[in-house]
Amino acid sequence: MVRCLLTRKAAMANDPATDRYRAVILDMDGTLLDSNAAHVHAWVEALREHGREVSEKEIWPWVGMGGDNLLPAAVGISKESAEGKKIAETRGEIFKSRYLPHLQPFPEVRPLLERMRRDGLKLVVATSSPQDEVEKAVDIVEARDLLDDITSASDAGKSKPDPDVVQAALDRLGLPAEDAVMLGDTPYDIQAAGKVGVRVIAFRCGGFRDPDLKGALAIYDGPADLLAGYDESPLG
Repeated sequence: MVRCLLTRKAAMANDPATDRYRAVILDMDGTLLDSNAAHVHAWVEALREHGREVSEKEIWPWVGMGGDNLLPAAVGISKESAEGKKIAETRGEIFKSRYLPHLQPFPEVRPLLERMRRDGLKLVVATSSPQDEVEKAVDIVEARDLLDDITSASDAGKSKPDPDVVQAALDRLGLPAEDAVMLGDTPYDIQAAGKVGVRVIAFRCGGFRDPDLKGALAIYDGPADLLAGYDESPLG
């Protein structure tokens, strides 16, 4: 178990806001829920059903984006085109029927969220996924009673790496950016949060490597690793 993190003293030296975080913004897919591979499979299958042959390797670099950004990046299709709308609809059907019911949270997700709540932190989900998928995901990770709010694609004009959903989470919290920190697993979480001044604690469990997570405040293997090192983390 290899961590890349700033100690509390070092974190405070680089980020004066660390000592007064009041909320944590939570990405869902790949951060709390082990679902990134399922999203990749769903996109590949949906694209193939519509005559677009792509490999999982071609989709993986873009996981964490919503369809509005993933489709142009991966295959050069606008989600707002007739073809893009059909592909996105098929992806949703495939993901919800074939994959979502079988997903599991990463280890120690609920204990980590409980620890944060005991510390007085507000918790809000901010994800690029559609609302119905997010609602099911929240139930799978057994976190509904611990959350102050949930924001999703329906609350954002554009998906990550655009900052819309992170800003929506801040608006729901009623807090300035420096009072919040985000948990995420992709470069697009870091980019989206950074555009509104929110720092990110990144996880490797979503499948990205440390160089991909450049700019994170700290990097951990996943929720269990952060919980184990919580007192020395930027949250401790």
